[in-house]
Amino acid sequence: MPISQKLLKFINSAKIKYEPIEHRTVYTAYDKAATLRVPQKIIAKTLVVKLEKTLALVLIPANKNLDIQKLKKIANVKKVDFIKEAWMKKNLKGVKVGAIPPFGNLWGLPTFADKTLLKEPKIIINAGDYNWSIKITPAVFKKLIPNLVIGSFSTPKK
Repeated sequence: MPISQKLLKFINSAKIKYEPIEHRTVYTAYDKAATLRVPQKIIAKTLVVKLEKTLALVLIPANKNLDIQKLKKIANVKKVDFIKEAWMKKNLKGVKVGAIPPFGNLWGLPTFADKTLLKEPKIIINAGDYNWSIKITPAVFKKLIPNLVIGSFSTPKK
């Protein structure tokens, strides 16, 4: 399965510039960076989290980990949990677990993006498949998600 049809319809209807990238099968953002021979800081990891009772997508660079305390503060919640793969398979149709595109608006979910990622000239995001990604500018990414929450909630990997 190449790029998710739902995603293609969404980005093509917005008439934005993007570059589809085909690559060998990868299951992690770290492997994607190594395969594409690009710095990890431009590869976006999409995390699906539960902010108390609300589900959300969180985007951070591959070279960082999620700082749950900082996310709690930005989201104004007391509890953050990671969503189980079984839920993702059942509810995020048309995309593969671990390759979820970072557009929460495709599923009616809020989207949070770490500001360090959005400082890069170009970022590489998931396209719904283990063999495809999309290169896009942060400005275009922000345009696609009008209610994007931008903040600082990642921490360097140890």
